[in-house]
Amino acid sequence: MLESFGPDIWIADGPVVSAIAGFHYPTRMAVIRLKNGTLVIWSPVTPSPELFDAIDALGPVGHILAPNTLHHLALPDWHMRYPTALIHPAPGLAEKRTDLAFSSDLGDAPHLAWAGEIDQIVVPNSIADEVVFFHKASGSVIFTDLLQNMPRGWYSGWRSIVARLDLMTGTTPRVPRKFRMALRARKAAEPISRVLDWPAERVLMAHGTPVTNDAQSYLRSAFGWLVK
Repeated sequence: MLESFGPDIWIADGPVVSAIAGFHYPTRMAVIRLKNGTLVIWSPVTPSPELFDAIDALGPVGHILAPNTLHHLALPDWHMRYPTALIHPAPGLAEKRTDLAFSSDLGDAPHLAWAGEIDQIVVPNSIADEVVFFHKASGSVIFTDLLQNMPRGWYSGWRSIVARLDLMTGTTPRVPRKFRMALRARKAAEPISRVLDWPAERVLMAHGTPVTNDAQSYLRSAFGWLVK
């Protein structure tokens, strides 16, 4: 259920979700344990009792991160399970989900609870501003939707053609073309340059195969079209 991804970080795959026009996506979340034992949940997936039990065995949940305005559907389930945990939304999500009680918006400065252990930067784009994180202990750069990688054959019919042209499918996670246009529209080169300065050892994303080797070279290649 939970798979170790490095020192004090675990990942868990969730159910496949459907989106616009019948496209479907695999889902993944991460759990980070801070030095004080508190857990930070990143982009929570639709939970199961087994997942909750596995997380409870790691420690108390103190913070839940919604890294963009598209990843929020499971938040009520997690709030019900962990009512004292603070939910930290990406910019704009609080206005979208007025039914939830949020803590302060995620920004470029880490929250005091994880400062020194997790770095972060807001990457603006015209689809959904995304907060990218860096877990220092494991060297993990954590993306939500800006990098994607569904295996060939994941889609069928016309969707497979659209996905291939959009760079959603293949053997290596890439920035889909729609997000490339969205990033250019919001001048995201500066924050991405900051991401590329992190000493990455691995790269994690919500929709795709994690990168565990030569992470810095991979990131520079993935964003070479934006940052020269």
